[in-house]
Amino acid sequence: MKMTQGMTLLAAALLLALSEPMVRAQEFAIESFDSTGRLTFNEISTAETYRVEWRTNLLAGAWSSSAPGIEAVSPTGSGTLTVTVGVAHVSCFYRVVATVTNAPPSAPPSGMVLIPAGTNSGTDPDFGVYSLTVGAFYMDQYEVTKALWDEVYTWAIANGYSFDNAGSGKASNHPVHTVNWYDCVKWCNARSEMDGREPCYTVSSNIYKSGQSAPDCILAANGYRLPTNDEWKYAARGGLQGKRFPWGDTVTHSQANYYSSSNDSYDISPTRGHHPDYNDGSEPYTSPVGNFEPNGFGLYDIAGNVWEWCNDAQGSSRYIRGGCWTYRAIMLRCRYENWDSPEYSGLAGGGYGFRAVCR
Repeated sequence: MKMTQGMTLLAAALLLALSEPMVRAQEFAIESFDSTGRLTFNEISTAETYRVEWRTNLLAGAWSSSAPGIEAVSPTGSGTLTVTVGVAHVSCFYRVVATVTNAPPSAPPSGMVLIPAGTNSGTDPDFGVYSLTVGAFYMDQYEVTKALWDEVYTWAIANGYSFDNAGSGKASNHPVHTVNWYDCVKWCNARSEMDGREPCYTVSSNIYKSGQSAPDCILAANGYRLPTNDEWKYAARGGLQGKRFPWGDTVTHSQANYYSSSNDSYDISPTRGHHPDYNDGSEPYTSPVGNFEPNGFGLYDIAGNVWEWCNDAQGSSRYIRGGCWTYRAIMLRCRYENWDSPEYSGLAGGGYGFRAVCR
């Protein structure tokens, strides 16, 4: 419904309603949006929260839930909200988004597995007591391969994106490497647009496509993004509690691609140094994704192979987790934290890659 300049409220209203996960259209819909700014919609029993979002162009740009597009959103009774429209936005489109709890999970996106909501707590043998609580999300089953990187990268370049690094890989089924944090989050946005999802990363409410910025991350969006630090740690444990690694408290070359050393008491591998199956004399010694047993959530190579960028910042740096083919077992531990500058691509070691998550 479009409101004209002659009406009291100079705005445009988009009469649609969205939910996360989606519910049937007849269950959730905007019923009216009048010239006083009163937006009415029907409630749904599985909704935990609602939010109102706006954007000035229906077909482009990121949705925003902050001022000045909406100065105030206040519940006014059963199934209604009052929206005060900011004077700076005299022509906007609005939508209501419901966050749904306890809804049956939809089918995972291609190549992803469901990481169930819950709490994982225990006593790590090296780091002591911990407790992690996360909501449900989907995560790439494998580290992003060179083949998948290239597919999205090619689309992105043709659609206004630019990257610092083109990405490298030993083979199409090996993880992509030599990509920095900025490359990864822009790639996630491009993958979101390719799949018809809402991009998570924005700069000044615009989709982040180029340059080196510290973008806002819309965690509530349904697009792809890097995992938060807690999401990565929770997922890495695969449901096991209080263990050093995703599979237990010791490690060998039969479980991961890493540099084995007798300096780590829990490294009991009968072979030492670089993994003998992948040390072919031509670095990097990455392995094809999925060559080792998955953890309890069905995630492969969550320890070893390449470092994985995470969303969270540590000062001006960003977290990387999981260890790498050229690092010792000490860095493969679930609780081990490392970080690096977001513009660094791991070029010297060829060991920086990632996997994505989505709602």
